[in-house]
Amino acid sequence: MKTLSSRYRQAHKEAKWAIALALAYFLWWYGFAYGLAPEGIDQAMPELYFGLPLWFLMACVIGPILFTVLCALMVKFLFKDMSLDIEQDPENE
Repeated sequence: MKTLSSRYRQAHKEAKWAIALALAYFLWWYGFAYGLAPEGIDQAMPELYFGLPLWFLMACVIGPILFTVLCALMVKFLFKDMSLDIEQDPENE
């Protein structure tokens, strides 16, 4: 990563992946929290999994664990370590 433009390109790619992962997490949470939540209070007690309703288990337990792992994989495989120092090209000196 010698040139400044290649570093900017890499930084933009990493930012797009990070934003996409954040949006995917929001959609996951919103979909399970509001999609599986019971509609009325009049209903009987929802079926429980490990003592939690399914919507809560998926939105607030499984989701954060899943997206933490996805974030770690993204950092390991997509992000690149690069110097923040500006390197002078020999021809410009």
